[in-house]
Amino acid sequence: MRKPVLTIFYQFNPWNTTIGGIQTLIKSFIKYAPSEFEVRLVGTGCDRQQTVANWQEAELAGRVINFLPLFTLRNDNFRSLIPTTLKYTTALLGHCFASDFMHFHRLEPTLAALNWYGEKTLFVHNDIRTQIQTAGDKKAILWRRFPAAYFALEKILLGQFNQILSCNTDTAELYRQRYPKIAERVTYIKNSFDNEIFYPLTKEEREASRCKLASHLGLAEDTRFVLFAGRLHPQKDPILLLHAFAALNIGNIHLLLAGDGELAKIVREEIDQLGLSEQVTMLGAVDQTHMAHLYRISNVFVLSSAYEGLPLAALEALASGTPVVTTRCGETPKILTTNTGVVCQERTPKVIADALHKVLLHPENYLTESCTQIAKPYAAQTVINEVYSQMWQRWNESN
Repeated sequence: MRKPVLTIFYQFNPWNTTIGGIQTLIKSFIKYAPSEFEVRLVGTGCDRQQTVANWQEAELAGRVINFLPLFTLRNDNFRSLIPTTLKYTTALLGHCFASDFMHFHRLEPTLAALNWYGEKTLFVHNDIRTQIQTAGDKKAILWRRFPAAYFALEKILLGQFNQILSCNTDTAELYRQRYPKIAERVTYIKNSFDNEIFYPLTKEEREASRCKLASHLGLAEDTRFVLFAGRLHPQKDPILLLHAFAALNIGNIHLLLAGDGELAKIVREEIDQLGLSEQVTMLGAVDQTHMAHLYRISNVFVLSSAYEGLPLAALEALASGTPVVTTRCGETPKILTTNTGVVCQERTPKVIADALHKVLLHPENYLTESCTQIAKPYAAQTVINEVYSQMWQRWNESN
């Protein structure tokens, strides 16, 4: 019997150091794909060695896949004048990549798939209502300028999906209410971290590695680290974080910013303006292995986001034994407990600074074991294997 084919659609190149939870999740879906499945990825090219619009065999995380880059995109961490999603959607039009299973991670490209035959699944990664309606930079999300148009497009496209899987319970409930005819197709799914990569160190190893990093950066040996990881984008609001860090009145604390994006230049300028150049290090885009190391040795991970789904970075930090400070958005506040982090009731510098202060001064209240226990149900080997198991069952029932 032939293997069922899963085709994954997203506008990135998995061999690039790319920033984003969607990209990380897709890599996990490839890595943990059972041998019973043939996996294909329709993405983007990053150099001239990858022939555009042609299928090519390639290896990722020990798994051989078929990869088709629609066009060349040298750096997907920055927005261009023409949105990448629009370029990707346009490039899909006129093609037919119908498969037994198709996974989409953005709504817009599914315009091209309306007449494709096969089981279609849409993964929803954000709190859609908050994402569209959040005040602020209208350029950050183009649909904020035209929310009615987005919801009209949504109404046209959602009916084609056999499954709509959301890692945000509020979005899942929103879809059930807005589209009662397809309510039974909407399901909450746990976001998942790669448990082979993200795990804690012993207390002694953690301290030794922390001291080593402090020495490498020319800092005092007893320096404690606050870690931010994510795209430097208005959604993540790194500027708010910088103001919170400036208000944090504790000695020998250093902020590590892991990520890149359109706000990088503004972030650098703000660091200088606030007089934080000796207390903040911008690391740029960081690969997954180095990122795992940073999670393990940091004293606290912080999210200053305006909206979220369930950010993988929060799960990766918890899985590494590191407590989380987060704004009240997305699913993170729903899974944190009093001994695994702090939820900020307001998105203000003072409130975030107070939360960081609380965790940094009382680490004994946020034990490694508590953090890893919270993250355990979100391990990729559990969550992704269950998705594939259900796909395999449906495949066998229909063949």
